[in-house]
Amino acid sequence: MNLIVSADENWAIGNKNQLLVRIPNDMKQFRNMTTGKVVVLGRKTLETFPQGQPLKDRTNIILSGSPGFQVKGAVTVSSVEKLLEELKKYPDEDIFIIGGESVYRQMLPYCNTAHVTKVDHAYEADSYFTDLDRDPEWEITADSDEQVYFDITYRFVKYERVKK
Repeated sequence: MNLIVSADENWAIGNKNQLLVRIPNDMKQFRNMTTGKVVVLGRKTLETFPQGQPLKDRTNIILSGSPGFQVKGAVTVSSVEKLLEELKKYPDEDIFIIGGESVYRQMLPYCNTAHVTKVDHAYEADSYFTDLDRDPEWEITADSDEQVYFDITYRFVKYERVKK
């Protein structure tokens, strides 16, 4: 199972339920990697999408603590156990955890690959991702050249869980 996230130099991922920065090349990479695949997200992340609608051309699975929560065009589940059961229907490599903070935290133990856009800046933030650089269970297996968008530098880093 994969996860995909954009994080600043402090592993911050959001502020006031919004992304910290929108980088077109990062959005393009996200689209390219997740189109035709399964995306797993929380209700609050869904609310940040245009018109609060599921992403097009993907199977959207929403993890929400509200058992009655329903979204047209998406599968909704109310627990990690129900989510894991639902995910058995799909190839592991086609599943992408896309946020937010709570969903990342709950699903990180089940992921083997993390696609991280590392932004070389510290933003004001209220949500964070686990610092994979300090986690001995993860190692960098690919690292792009530095990219620049206006005055923002960033790179695409692939982390993989260390095989035991």
